[in-house]
Amino acid sequence: MTQRFSALWRSRRLPASWSTAALTALALASVAPPHLLAQTKGTWLLQDARIVPVSGPALDHGAVLVRDGLIEAVGANLPGLNIPKDASVIDCKGLTIYPGLVDGLSNWGLTNSPPTSAAPAAGGRGGGRGPAPAPAAPTPTPAPQGQTASRGPEDRPSTTSWIKAADQLYPNDRALETARNGGFTSAVTFPTGNIFSGQGSVINLAGERAGDLVLAEAVGQYLSLRTAGFRSYPGSLMGTIAYIRQIYLDADRYKLAKAIYEKHPQGLQRPAYDRALEGVLASQRILLPATRNVEVERMLAFAQELKINDVKVNAILYGGHEAWRSIDVLKQSGTPVLLSLKYPEKATDADPALDEADRILELRDKAPNTPGALAKAGIKFAFYSDGVATPRELKAAVKKAIDAGLDPAAALRALTLSPAEIFGVSDRIGSIEKGKIANLVVADGDLFATSTKVKYVFIDGARFEPPVEEAAPARPNGGRGAGRGGPAR
Repeated sequence: MTQRFSALWRSRRLPASWSTAALTALALASVAPPHLLAQTKGTWLLQDARIVPVSGPALDHGAVLVRDGLIEAVGANLPGLNIPKDASVIDCKGLTIYPGLVDGLSNWGLTNSPPTSAAPAAGGRGGGRGPAPAPAAPTPTPAPQGQTASRGPEDRPSTTSWIKAADQLYPNDRALETARNGGFTSAVTFPTGNIFSGQGSVINLAGERAGDLVLAEAVGQYLSLRTAGFRSYPGSLMGTIAYIRQIYLDADRYKLAKAIYEKHPQGLQRPAYDRALEGVLASQRILLPATRNVEVERMLAFAQELKINDVKVNAILYGGHEAWRSIDVLKQSGTPVLLSLKYPEKATDADPALDEADRILELRDKAPNTPGALAKAGIKFAFYSDGVATPRELKAAVKKAIDAGLDPAAALRALTLSPAEIFGVSDRIGSIEKGKIANLVVADGDLFATSTKVKYVFIDGARFEPPVEEAAPARPNGGRGAGRGGPAR
């Protein structure tokens, strides 16, 4: 590529003053992916801005110093600050600085990398059954030719618990750029499609290599109540719940057997290695689907049963549209909730003359009230995208919750500090504080207002300038698609 531009230079189609370095830079620019062209790294002083740290009161005239990808200082215009000579000063008068937004449950970065599971030999252990479906729209996978139907939990059907999202990332996923342009800087991204789908990772939405994106490699196990695609067990809701229960009983016994063998290996038969159970044991948290109130209460009771060495699992519920009916049990349990921003709607191809049950109509009507009800009760919750494709639509969904009674400060927290706290990374992201990762959004007004424009996004201290017009969605179902555990919404 450089030789091509050198030839143009010699033929005087490019200015003679251009150096070899300039030609090289131009050549690299012509092939560099868009997410690299947009970013500028360095030391930054953002001054004279309104700062909303989330973890504390807002500052009307403040400044943030960013160096080496971290927030070095933040305060009221930082009086007496020794500004580094290499700092680039950005006048933010009339602008507001927010923490970078965090999607609490996503598959951003995994678009080109659906989880797969190698089918074990007959009678084998630790493998799944055939390739897993794509994350955005899970579909049943038939058994391979010549393979018999599952004989039970020992075959570990629909289980890829050992997979980590951190090992499946594609930094050139266009969904990252689309979300970044709207102010999202991080996401908790999970493989999906199976009953035990794999372990989620907290990622930043920019980086040259997949490893540059990862903030925390394994923060929880994504579970669904998948029932389709099975010839037999566990192809029903009762069967799926029994299967999950059995996996945890097996994991408990497996861990005990390993501990005994490690202490007294002589004279004992070693326990067979089981990567499915290893993945379960390595998962700090589990995500359980619960949209309607009956599912919320069912999953809360179910989570009490799941134990490893008499220690209950750390459960998180996702979905939550009817959680307003279950305030008391949620508050008593202390279980956090991930609330979907994809509110239930009538299917576009539904018969307009068909009468719908009052319960369905009420669910649609009151789903946006749920965030306000949880916030008022002091229940920890965070938002997630759930297939809402663009930042514009995501913010519109948040605004709908605000209009239904959610305090704007609580709404911002549900997209910043709360997801960071739920997944144990609040010491790194989620608020504007000294020492945290420099993930920031600079906007010209209220972040959830329709007219507000994002001026700058900082990720790991690298500056991005979103285009004036919002980019078109990369795919119709970017983020979470249909086919998740629980009923159609």
